[in-house]
Amino acid sequence: MRPKPLRRGEGPGSLGALGGITRALIRVARAAAVAAAALIGAAVVLGPAPAKEVPSTQAEVQLSFAPLVKKVAPAVVNIYSRKVVRSRAVSPLFDDPFFRRFFGENFPFGGSRERVQSSLGSGVIVDAKGLIVTSHHVIKGADEITVALADRREFEATIVLADERTDLAVLRIDTGAEKLPFMKLRDSDDLEVGDLVLAIGNPFGVGQTVTSGIVSALARTAVGVADYRYFIQTDASINPGNSGGALVAMDGGLVGINAAIYSRGGGSIGIGFAIPSNMVKAVIASSALGSKMLRPWLGASGQAVTAEIASTLGLPKPLGVLINGVHPRGPAARAGLKVGDVVTAVGGRRVDDPQALRYRMATLPIGETTTLGVLRQGRESTLTVALKSPPEDPPRNVTELSGRNPLGGATVANLSPALADELSLATDRSGVVVLRVKRRSLARRFGVKRHDIILAINGREAPSVGALVRILANGAGRWRIAILRRGRVIEMVVDG
Repeated sequence: MRPKPLRRGEGPGSLGALGGITRALIRVARAAAVAAAALIGAAVVLGPAPAKEVPSTQAEVQLSFAPLVKKVAPAVVNIYSRKVVRSRAVSPLFDDPFFRRFFGENFPFGGSRERVQSSLGSGVIVDAKGLIVTSHHVIKGADEITVALADRREFEATIVLADERTDLAVLRIDTGAEKLPFMKLRDSDDLEVGDLVLAIGNPFGVGQTVTSGIVSALARTAVGVADYRYFIQTDASINPGNSGGALVAMDGGLVGINAAIYSRGGGSIGIGFAIPSNMVKAVIASSALGSKMLRPWLGASGQAVTAEIASTLGLPKPLGVLINGVHPRGPAARAGLKVGDVVTAVGGRRVDDPQALRYRMATLPIGETTTLGVLRQGRESTLTVALKSPPEDPPRNVTELSGRNPLGGATVANLSPALADELSLATDRSGVVVLRVKRRSLARRFGVKRHDIILAINGREAPSVGALVRILANGAGRWRIAILRRGRVIEMVVDG
């Protein structure tokens, strides 16, 4: 007799019929377990969603930025600016009053034409009463500015302060007694590379958009989009239309105003730049005092310490700013700063190049004092500097030069610390500076340029506009002119 083949659940020592019952019980148990799991799953899926909170731990951040966005997004606005651009006539003939009398301004081939140029950007409400910060280039030259809130209401805005050198502007809208949602400024010096940030704005006009990223770098000074170059770099996507929008930290604080991107094709490639909130704070403070940005004057200039300079000075590594010019009546001179000193810090904050030095000074309030960390002959010391605005001394005495000389057609002025600050020149310089050069003038022909500083003519120094005019009046047929241009002395000889 052939043995009976074994089936699953049977074998030597199995209980036969009891084995079948056991298998049935197992199947029932499995079905019950599956049903119980399904019920538990249904309870998990169908149960009430947990309340969301602002992320406070790394694990929570990985879940969602939604609570943070709900908190800060209402303070980010869209800004629409418009200006009328007038184009010249196709031919000067049509600018003649005779033709305008018969054909009017709308003659198809002549007369001045007008068109409306629009600009789109973003802004951040920083005060419940309607104070808004945006980029200067968003509203530059605008005849009309409209602010659209997150709830789609629109208000006409007025310019409180526009500062091209920082690429920042402060606007105000009137909402009556209504309090608006606003964003608090956070100390941007607390940021560290690797911190998570959000960029909020209106890229390409598609509507409010939120992107996330990290702080890629700090204190970027090689970005030429503003005069005070000291930027936060982030890989959060920033695109056209994001300018003036918010760079937000994970605690909801405003750490920067989105300013620019590095791009080869116009879109974001993960290299964006924002103006630090500490600079924004300084601009807002100035806007409360008037329509002009006031900055402290150090009265000294210098250059970054390179590896070669560090070796010459006996420094262990390149650091700080080597001072090569000090205004004799400036705050730096009064504090005891000298040519050859190396400034390593301002107010306890490290500086590595002249741009960082200027930024640190520009963020400080006028009327107070700050400290300079200084290395002198290998010894460290601390100097206390008074924070004062640059003086208008001597008076500008703006004059257009004339006559048959190489400077004919150039408009010049006495270079005071205030004027030097306006022109982004070293504020320890003095003398006569060129403000404008007229087209088709002798000065333009001989290569004189805006911001040139006239040092001497025919060996005679020109410390003022008056002295320069007298030297030119007594000049001969041969001119030898010494000009300071971008830190270099240029000499030119012109035969009359």
